[in-house]
Amino acid sequence: QVQLVESGGGLVQAGGSLRLSCAASGRTFSSYAMGWFRQAPGKEREFVAAISWSGGSTYYADSVKGRFTISRDNAKNTVTVYLQMNSLKPEDTAVYYCAAGDSFPEDYWGQGTQVTVSS
Repeated sequence: QVQLVESGGGLVQAGGSLRLSCAASGRTFSSYAMGWFRQAPGKEREFVAAISWSGGSTYYADSVKGRFTISRDNAKNTVTVYLQMNSLKPEDTAVYYCAAGDSFPEDYWGQGTQVTVSS
């Protein structure tokens, strides 16, 4: 059974930090690209960050570049992907989703975790 389970969301003041985690199991996710997306109320889901299967390549949306860092831990049975979010802004408020895919993270999705940044 494929599972992507996010955690680490919450309420934080502007300028603060949060670290999201995503535990992926049920597939050989160590060979999958992983990523994070987010969806704010009334807006479409947007790409935030992605990381290659090896962790050797990372990609970021311009809006988070320099503030967010994606990383991964390819353990044997469960792959964990992290999103370290620093210098958070109210416009970062959204539901954050973890995703995985063969070449781009779009095939498997988690349920999401809420991040709220207060001004």
